[in-house]
Amino acid sequence: MFTGIVEELGEVVDVQQHPDAASITIRGPRVVADARPGDSIAVNGVCLTVVRHDGATFTADVMAETLHRSALGALRAGSPVNLERPVTLAARLGGHLVQGHVDGTGHVVSRQVADHWEVVTISMAPDLARYVVVKGSITVDGVSLTVVDVGPDWFTVSLIPSTLALTTLGSKGPGEPVNLEVDIVAKYVEKLMGERT
Repeated sequence: MFTGIVEELGEVVDVQQHPDAASITIRGPRVVADARPGDSIAVNGVCLTVVRHDGATFTADVMAETLHRSALGALRAGSPVNLERPVTLAARLGGHLVQGHVDGTGHVVSRQVADHWEVVTISMAPDLARYVVVKGSITVDGVSLTVVDVGPDWFTVSLIPSTLALTTLGSKGPGEPVNLEVDIVAKYVEKLMGERT
């Protein structure tokens, strides 16, 4: 379980393609500092398992299913990535409950620059729209954000200066893919209400 509060802006060092998977090596000294093989690290919002690591990098294997459902397949050496270790029971929940299980991908549609923030419009699959509400939470590339506005296949978020500076969202341009995870609470409520009617 994660919170969507990015700990470190890492960098992809290497991507090895396999017939039905990929191995990704990422530089992230802060998140690797206490990592062990088998630990989870969220990479652009996708929960990956550490296979091996050294003092500054870690390698994770990514299955074909994950490559298909997320934007991780677009990563190349040099790509920046948002990194977060799992939350502990003693930690503050600064964002919202994030599983690291991507529901789909979207694309940056447009960016509106203001004096102290940017409003970013992001596309989403229409079947995800029912889980996205104004003032609700959504995870974009592993970043916990508050929805400003929502349409049938898009939503907007406002990015403050620290989010622009410390995450990949500060440099994603129109057309670039992002991973989306909707609020898990909305999915559970839908299922429970469906079973009662």
